[in-house]
Amino acid sequence: MFNIFNGIYNYVILKIFNVSIRQKYKIKGRLFIRNRGSIIIGKNLNINSGITKNPIGSDTITRLVCRKGGEILIGNNVGISNSTIVSSCGVTISDNVLIGGGCRIWDTNFHSLIPSERESHSEKNIKSRRIQINANSFIGGGSIILLGVTVGKNSVVGAGSVVRDNIPDNQIWAGNPAVKIRDLN
Repeated sequence: MFNIFNGIYNYVILKIFNVSIRQKYKIKGRLFIRNRGSIIIGKNLNINSGITKNPIGSDTITRLVCRKGGEILIGNNVGISNSTIVSSCGVTISDNVLIGGGCRIWDTNFHSLIPSERESHSEKNIKSRRIQINANSFIGGGSIILLGVTVGKNSVVGAGSVVRDNIPDNQIWAGNPAVKIRDLN
């Protein structure tokens, strides 16, 4: 019965926040969505969102937050578990990408690096740069993908990594900051 209520809740929240989503999606739990930009989702999306929906735990829900001027584009056959995606300019997740539990993908630094501007809550000097996660990539649980990063096709980001540099196609990266571990064969 609870699954029926979650399904209705998610359907309504997707409509209220004007999310363009193809049919044949599967959402376990409840989403958190805020959309002041554009969120477009392809077919066969699979999301775990809730404290009991992912065995590795971490974050409690999946969040898609699109700020004014932002854009979140999610391709076909994407899986996301209890992760947060925030866009002020653009986050693109291509087809067949898997995003492990508790990941954070942020295309913005949210605030100025200048102390006086942070104190005055100024919106000046907030940096944002597009993020691109290419096809067949896997982002390990607990990883953070920072603004301006491109993750190459078929690449793997090890669990708990902080990615601040572009990752070429067919490579495994891990660590804080993430570094190349090896090429994929």
